Amino acid sequence: MADIQKLSEVEHVKQASNYLRGTLAESLVNPITGALYPDDTHLIKFHGSYQQTDRDLDSERKRQKLEPLYSLMIRVRVPGGVASAAQWTRMDELADQYGNGTLKLTTRQAFQLHGVLKRNLKKTIQGFNEALLDSIAGCGDVNRNVMFNPNPHQSRVHEQVYEVSRQISAHLTPRTSAYWELWLDGESKYSSAPNEGEEDAEPIYGKTYLPRKFKIALAVPPHNDTDIFANDLGLIAIEENGRLLGFNVAVGGGMGMTFGMPETYPRLASLIGFVPAEKVVDVCEKVVTIQRDWGNRENRKFSRLKYTLDRVGLDVFKAELDRRLGFALEPVRAYEFKSSGDAFGWSQGPDGAHHLTLFVEGGRVADRPGHQLKTALREIAAFHRGDFRLTGNQNLILANVAPTDRLTIEAILAKYGVAVATSSGLRRGALACVALNTCSLAFAEAERYIPQLIDRLEPILAAHHLTHDDILIRMTGCPNGCARPYLGEIGLVGRAVGRYNLYLGAAFNGERMNKLYKEMLDEDGIVAELTPLFADYAQHRQPQERFGDFMIRQGYVQATTSGLTFHE
Repeated sequence: MADIQKLSEVEHVKQASNYLRGTLAESLVNPITGALYPDDTHLIKFHGSYQQTDRDLDSERKRQKLEPLYSLMIRVRVPGGVASAAQWTRMDELADQYGNGTLKLTTRQAFQLHGVLKRNLKKTIQGFNEALLDSIAGCGDVNRNVMFNPNPHQSRVHEQVYEVSRQISAHLTPRTSAYWELWLDGESKYSSAPNEGEEDAEPIYGKTYLPRKFKIALAVPPHNDTDIFANDLGLIAIEENGRLLGFNVAVGGGMGMTFGMPETYPRLASLIGFVPAEKVVDVCEKVVTIQRDWGNRENRKFSRLKYTLDRVGLDVFKAELDRRLGFALEPVRAYEFKSSGDAFGWSQGPDGAHHLTLFVEGGRVADRPGHQLKTALREIAAFHRGDFRLTGNQNLILANVAPTDRLTIEAILAKYGVAVATSSGLRRGALACVALNTCSLAFAEAERYIPQLIDRLEPILAAHHLTHDDILIRMTGCPNGCARPYLGEIGLVGRAVGRYNLYLGAAFNGERMNKLYKEMLDEDGIVAELTPLFADYAQHRQPQERFGDFMIRQGYVQATTSGLTFHE
């Protein structure tokens, strides 16, 4: 750990916070401003919320001598992405009652509510607690929502791995009682609430928690639908004859970087070994504690596990992990990933249950003219006896649909203009972060803009008979990488309003990052650059060759072999 005089500001705030309390109680009742006290803007993240402003209104409010329109974004954890119909209904109601009327399905399988005013924050959290949901560790320097394929009924192994994901999530949930005290008046309907009278302690995290956020994802080959290599800790399920044996362990992934600082970079996780299923929770804990003890607490730009690994070396890290575990990881087992996207439409599991994967553009559940997705899903939730499952690609699965309900669901979707999927392979594979107008880090649009850009690209793809080809496109409003742009075969990262850096050459299965191709492009520039690339791909690709692989074979970009070579 860094010397006490060199600790970052956030470390001092955590140290003095009394296990994440700070002055949040006072901030919430301060009637003078819609904002929290400055130190509390750091602590509120551990409770699942970010303070934001509506940047579309900033100029006008400043002209009227008003403070910015402050509001809170709340991120509600959904371990493994599985929510009940009752939970979906409750989140839908809260979005209308206290939010901006929409739900955001995130790239980490969580719900986000936007536009919640400070005076309504406590009531909102109490609202989803009534449905056995929580937002603790939705953000902050702790382990975030644990990701996995959200359909455990896809196979027996998926069911087993989903249960492992739940165990990991529960084990790494912070133990502080501050969340229940501040938001739920010491009472909770959620099963992980601490017992009355327990003194606060964090046996895994310690008093100042982790140096930065920590992310875990699990996947069952051949589908890398959670982009496990983008996570601090990725777990690849290894099965034999339908039985889960254990997991290949990969450490050190992370998508964020900072423009103008080449010493920051995205990185894919490195495989370090195999662990039997019964020992995987212990491995997760020990990896977290190494990062707790060894991570950079002086400069938050270098605080993720990826920088710890590259600073000390993978061999040193693995030796320490083996020491803390008391046993050595076994050699990596063979596996193969083929894709990282979702398969849309109806499917049937081995138990005969029906499941429908729906395309949700940008993960935004809203009603728009001719496409009333939010209303359609509200009607379905009223009778659906199965689950609502959030995917890592911002889409939604209606799982365990009763055979008698299938035609009814199809009729409701048709009634409200909701197509199961889009015919455009580019649009199917699109991910976008929220960006403007609410994210304070965004330089450019993403979620609100990418549909417009795809509208322009689709006729070009059609002219080259590429409409139905799956091509992964990812867009973010800044380089922090929330929509995993460096794993897009086409990656667009905002530099300024209307300007983006264009990256090419990631692998379709999520095992290789892309590389910078052009900088500071406006929309016309993006279209002009991509048009000849699509033409070349259509004419000269090899059978089954993916767009990202073609970009490298044709020499448009060089393959990125590691995080340290990303900027080369």
